[in-house]
Amino acid sequence: MSTRSSPAHAHSEQPIERGQGEGTVLSNWRYWLLAALLVGGVIYAAFHWGDLKQFAHLVANAKPMWLLAALAVQLLTYIALAMEWLLVLRACDCPTPFFKLLPLTLTKHFADQMVPTAGMSGNVIVVDRLIRIGASRRVAVAAVILTIISYYVSYAIAVSCALVLLWLRGETTWLIVGLIALFLVVAAGIPALSLWLQKKGRRAIPGWLRKVGPVRELFDMIGEAPGKLVRSGRLIVYLSLLNGIVFVLDGLTMQLSLWALGIKAPFVPAFLAFILASIVVTLGPIPMGLGSFEAVSIGTLRLTGISFEAALSATLLFRGFTLWLPLLPGMLTTRRDLKRKR
Repeated sequence: MSTRSSPAHAHSEQPIERGQGEGTVLSNWRYWLLAALLVGGVIYAAFHWGDLKQFAHLVANAKPMWLLAALAVQLLTYIALAMEWLLVLRACDCPTPFFKLLPLTLTKHFADQMVPTAGMSGNVIVVDRLIRIGASRRVAVAAVILTIISYYVSYAIAVSCALVLLWLRGETTWLIVGLIALFLVVAAGIPALSLWLQKKGRRAIPGWLRKVGPVRELFDMIGEAPGKLVRSGRLIVYLSLLNGIVFVLDGLTMQLSLWALGIKAPFVPAFLAFILASIVVTLGPIPMGLGSFEAVSIGTLRLTGISFEAALSATLLFRGFTLWLPLLPGMLTTRRDLKRKR
């Protein structure tokens, strides 16, 4: 946190109070964001109905035991993500029932997919929901900043592990190395940017943008996050471990998708396919990585010796579990939030 005097810094020195910021501008337009998300969800489902039918066809012809295992593994990923927010809230003496945080992971997933803004739409909803369940605005924003930092820390470690595995298998190319190097730059830059914005607050934006109420309030919120909290090495390590577990579980979901189709593939090819495809989605401009994720995942599985038909079917099944299936409960939790707001 900056030692120079500023409104954001002065506010951050006050005791943390629960429920702070309920009547903010950001909270006022939350209603319209939720409504837009629901409309977008209906339109999106209509345009991609063929993908959903294809997923249903694959499920109907796959082995039920492995499908249930993949479903259970994906549920564990949402539990791990909810645990991150729980750890931050407990660190700030703001105990919150776990069952209130778990649905928030689905709402955030839905928001991030419907409005591809690098997770910003989902983070706005997370801040608002954490405030409503008892956290102060400062703590809610700190929770989001910490999860962003830990996500990219664990992501960078997972990508580095993937690079080592590719090298050991003799499957590295200059294209893959360049792609990973570019991602690692981004993975280092985003946490650094988050910490810089937290330190500067409103001073990080140009003067003409400060006149825009929602923008000014957003940066004020970022600046209000307690500097000691968002730089807590202990919390970042714990949250990064939870995020690392999520990456492993997603790789396991890809492997279980292959097993459900009768392909006894080891974990490493499945993990590599998921990580490399995720990198392309992160760096690419295509919303949700539609098409690009599938292409890279199939190509990586083919590179590791899996047939094209199996790679295609497993990738589509994986996308069904990680992308399409959570959208329905995410839409329901968003609709519930909209009713409460109304």
